[in-house]
Amino acid sequence: MTLTLHEPYRLATAEDAAQLADLVFFAGEGLPLVVWQGLAGPGEDPWEVGRRRQAAKAMAGEIIVADHDGHAVAGLTGYVIGPDPEPIPDDMPALFRPLQELENLAPDSWYVNVLATYPGHRGRGLGSGLLGIAEELARNEGLALMSLIVADSNTGARRLYDRHGYGEVARRPCEKDGWESEVAEWILITKPLGTG
Repeated sequence: MTLTLHEPYRLATAEDAAQLADLVFFAGEGLPLVVWQGLAGPGEDPWEVGRRRQAAKAMAGEIIVADHDGHAVAGLTGYVIGPDPEPIPDDMPALFRPLQELENLAPDSWYVNVLATYPGHRGRGLGSGLLGIAEELARNEGLALMSLIVADSNTGARRLYDRHGYGEVARRPCEKDGWESEVAEWILITKPLGTG
C-alpha cells in the first residue's frame, strides 16, 4: 500500500482485531456473523472467527482505521475488481448470490468492501476521510471508478455516499435464506473518479 496516512488514520494492527470485527459486523448489516457461524468449529465462538480473520487482514496491511485514544473507531477495507466478472457457482448460497451479481456489474473499479464507524464516533467526518483514502488508493491503482454495495435500509451510509458523488447503478433483492434483517435490497453505487 503506497499511501502516506496522517492522524487519526493508520494501518490496522492485529491488536485491533476486536474492533475490526465489530466494524465489519456494522458494515455488513450483521451478515458477517452468519459467515463466521458457518466457519466456526464445534463450540467455537463465531466472533473469535471474525476477530481471527480481521487480525490476519490487518497483519497483511489490508485495513486502514481511524484511531481514537489508541483504539480503532472506524475502518476501511477494499480491493480491486478486475475486468472480468467472477463466475457464480450453482452452489453459491442464495444469501451471497445478489452481492456477487452486483460486484460483477462494476468491472475495473476499486470496491469498498467495509467502511464503518462506531456509532458514538459518527458525524465527525471519519467516514468521509476514509472514503477519500479509498479514492486515493484507487487512483494509485490506475482505476477511474469506485464501487460499493449498500443496504437499502442503511440511510446514514446512503446519505454519506450521496454527498460524495456516488450514484445508484443497480439493485438486487436480498435473499434472506434464514437471516433476520431489515435489508430488502442491496444497492450497487459507483463514482467515476475525477468528479465530485
